[in-house]
Amino acid sequence: MAPFNLTPSDPSTFILMGIPGLEAAHIWIGIPFCACYITSLLGNFMVLFIVGKEQSLHKPMYLLLCMLDLTDIGMSTSITPKALCIFWFNMKAITVGGCFTQMFFVHMLSIMYSAILVAMAFDRYVAICNPLRYAIILSNTRTAKIGLVALLRAVFFTLPAPMLLSRLPFCANHTIPNTFCEHMAVAKMSCGNITVNRTYGLVITFVVIMFDVMLVVLSYSLILRAVLRISSKKNHQKALNTCTAHLCVMFISYSCSLFSNLTHRFGEGIAPHVHTLLANLYFIIPPHAQPHHLWRENQRAS
Repeated sequence: MAPFNLTPSDPSTFILMGIPGLEAAHIWIGIPFCACYITSLLGNFMVLFIVGKEQSLHKPMYLLLCMLDLTDIGMSTSITPKALCIFWFNMKAITVGGCFTQMFFVHMLSIMYSAILVAMAFDRYVAICNPLRYAIILSNTRTAKIGLVALLRAVFFTLPAPMLLSRLPFCANHTIPNTFCEHMAVAKMSCGNITVNRTYGLVITFVVIMFDVMLVVLSYSLILRAVLRISSKKNHQKALNTCTAHLCVMFISYSCSLFSNLTHRFGEGIAPHVHTLLANLYFIIPPHAQPHHLWRENQRAS
């Protein structure tokens, strides 16, 4: 990677401002952030512990849930501890290397999270539309390979971000109006040309995220068609309950993610604190809400 292109007067640090316009409320905002973070860690680790301990749960559906839990833990841990330091201790400085490292993990885990949601949609499609061949199509080994491919894809699409930023000159402005380092937020601080960065961001948004959304929609469209053909009312309701839980998690995740990505490029009229809050909610709410919800629905489906 090229050396950071900083001016001689630059102390090699950026300043994370937290939530612009709500600085006076930072102490109080930190309380729900901390509560959600702790409960999400407890919930996700509990699911991981139960699945790891119970041999009967070593199935593709629960392996995918564990992958999602690990991604949740990584996403929230990449952001929340630093956000709490900003809210409670006014520790806003972050080194350039630390900023780029945080940005890499935040975006990499987000892309991996999206891929796992697609895999879960495919899992439900096979389980409902082709149940007799479920064990053949989705074995534990194949599920592990899907997880590996999701990880490699995420790394491949995320690596250009810090490399592109390392080639930009950063002059007087080192202030990031957020609680964490996000690719476009960092790029906008540069006094150089960020056209390539904007293009890269749009490619990730539309080629990766929108492609994943299309696959999820296709899977659940086929599932809905199959569910409507089920004659048994009990099985009909069981399938709908399971899909509803998954769809709720996916709707929250994708809507917040797309809003955050698109407002950086087209949302000039949106108040900064609204954008920052929604960007943070994407990394706080799903990890907090989904472990027990998906676990309960998966238990009903199994």
